[in-house]
Amino acid sequence: MKQLFVILGTIALGLGVLGIFVPLLPTTPLLLLAAALYFKSSPRLYEWLLNHPQLGEYIRNFREYRAIPLRVKIISVSLVWLTIGYCIVAVVDKWWWAQLLMALLAVAITWHILSFATLKK
Repeated sequence: MKQLFVILGTIALGLGVLGIFVPLLPTTPLLLLAAALYFKSSPRLYEWLLNHPQLGEYIRNFREYRAIPLRVKIISVSLVWLTIGYCIVAVVDKWWWAQLLMALLAVAITWHILSFATLKK
């Protein structure tokens, strides 16, 4: 079972890192999932993830404060709207219902990101 948790944790970690660059993939929840899976399976991997210079901060900030830094909020919301806006204009420009669904998705993601407190450093 521990090997399965390590594999699943590594997949979640990979997706979480990818989520830094792809706006629709949620970085922090995937990193939290990876940390939980590593906690159950490998103390060494868990400590590595928590102490990672870039990724550990996502996990520590969210676990301790349940907050997202303002810079991350701005970048995330901007990327969501740029990406989904492009899709609305250039990809599904002939289907009004798909445009509406994508706009609603962008609103929902924005609301979710902004619903968390802003981390003040």
